[in-house]
Amino acid sequence: MVEESAAERNLAMEAVRVTEATALAASRFLGRGDEQAADQAAVDAMHHALRAIPIDGRIRIGEGAEKEAPKLFVGEKAGTGEGPRVEVSLLPLEGPTIVAKGEPNGLSVIAITSEGGFLDMPEVYMEKIAVGRALPPDIVGLDAEPAKNMRELAKAKGVEVSDLVVCILDRPRHAELIAKTREAGARIMLISDGDVSGVVATIWPDSGVDIYMGIGGAREGVLSAAAMACVGGQMQARLVVRNDDERMRAENCGITDLSRIYTVGDMASGDVTFATTGVTNGAMLQGVRRRHGAAFTHSLVMRSRTGTLHFIEAFHEFARLAGAGGQRT
Repeated sequence: MVEESAAERNLAMEAVRVTEATALAASRFLGRGDEQAADQAAVDAMHHALRAIPIDGRIRIGEGAEKEAPKLFVGEKAGTGEGPRVEVSLLPLEGPTIVAKGEPNGLSVIAITSEGGFLDMPEVYMEKIAVGRALPPDIVGLDAEPAKNMRELAKAKGVEVSDLVVCILDRPRHAELIAKTREAGARIMLISDGDVSGVVATIWPDSGVDIYMGIGGAREGVLSAAAMACVGGQMQARLVVRNDDERMRAENCGITDLSRIYTVGDMASGDVTFATTGVTNGAMLQGVRRRHGAAFTHSLVMRSRTGTLHFIEAFHEFARLAGAGGQRT
């Protein structure tokens, strides 16, 4: 029997079924003030759904090392064991605090590619800058001043700098970046959480986001790169290592040059499939809407081989899900 490769199997629908199940589970805790319960529900649901995908997979970016996470840990097997041999990167719930407070941009995210396609990243911070597709190469850069990045991006888009919207995480560490961006004349969308959602929003014109800048998580950086790889978006990233412990984590991942700037292709390559489902409303996706024993979900799924984006609206009747052996959410 000839082994099936990831490129020969379209895993889009399998991937989105995982994020749908995860989002449904997490949505039960919307606005209930318990971020730990929301996160645990998402982890449990994704772990359960992932086992049914017809792949021979291993988790590359997950909830942590095996000794740190009982489920969805790095190196854990993923899928049924039958099908293409792949790597999986995942984030069961981006923004447990978002969901607990009922705030925007809560997502469930998964990305799949062929073996060796995802860069091994430590659990540290990462500085990022990202813009969407159909722009000149290297139009913006991590080491350029915000004013220069704004000028070049506005010129390429044929707009004024004042027309640009910059998405930045609302954190004290970004005070200088925010000040310089405002001084340059651009508008800012501050978000309380949602690193991946901020980057992914740059690829969709209707999101209203032109560029993402700032420091977030490194594993979120790999997932963001997976999304950008599917549609030709641009992203630069660099690790932010603050102490010896984080330096050791980087070295354990084989990273010795801490000043290196990573591009999309460095972090995510091969035939990448990216899927995300909204848990709460955001710039690109609606959150889960629960109605009388059923729910509606809104998802985005992309594949680098075809460059397509599919928005999927789904209706889930809980009684039928339970009858079919699925988790009742």
